[in-house]
Amino acid sequence: MTRESTTPVRTTARSLDIIDTLRELDGARLTEIAAHLDLPDSTVHNHLRTLVQRGYVVRDGNTYHVSLRFLDFGEYARSRRKVYEVASPEIDELASETEESANLLVEEDGMGVYIYNAQGGNAIPLDTHPGTRVPLHATALGKAILAFLPESKTEAIFDRRGLPVQTSKTITDRDELRGELAAVRERGYAVDNEERVRGVRCLAVAIKNENGQVIGAISVSGPASRVEGDVRDRLLDGLRRAKNIIELKLAHA
Repeated sequence: MTRESTTPVRTTARSLDIIDTLRELDGARLTEIAAHLDLPDSTVHNHLRTLVQRGYVVRDGNTYHVSLRFLDFGEYARSRRKVYEVASPEIDELASETEESANLLVEEDGMGVYIYNAQGGNAIPLDTHPGTRVPLHATALGKAILAFLPESKTEAIFDRRGLPVQTSKTITDRDELRGELAAVRERGYAVDNEERVRGVRCLAVAIKNENGQVIGAISVSGPASRVEGDVRDRLLDGLRRAKNIIELKLAHA
């Protein structure tokens, strides 16, 4: 592979860094962006001017924000996934039925990306809004996907992304995680026991297309103290029903 094909274009990278910074800081002044990125004010000003002209950034007084144009891009990216259109009504039904938080997650570039969520009547607030990216190994959704990916891809994800700690209960040993994924395949569902968020337990099942390839996962999450015993069994029954409906619709879409 040539140097030209692997070296990032600096101006493009800086513009994207500025957009990432605006999201991270929830809006910022020019000087705040420059300090955050350790760039000259003049450089940041030139990039901001272009981003504003193209409609990707908006200015409110002296503060800059990402524009709603990204909402259009996000919806387009999400709608390209057939599983989103098919699964979202079932996620709504699952949340209503269980009264907990129900989610749909897909793998992209070695990370998990939430693309739909719904809240039941007793759901607790969770950072699972569409677009949120999470490490696959630390979520039930991610483990449900990893368990059914080709081993070569799973290992490539581990090599690239590692197994970063999220809580004291996160699995960070490869051999232990491999054993966990084998258990997921055997029992047909994955569990996150406070591995990404303390106090939260999540149950998930993989979604496969008509060719048997995993294309996402659905889950139900709730307080660890509530998701146990009979409640846990009821949630798993709901997940399995939703999985069957989604996969049947995918096969006939």
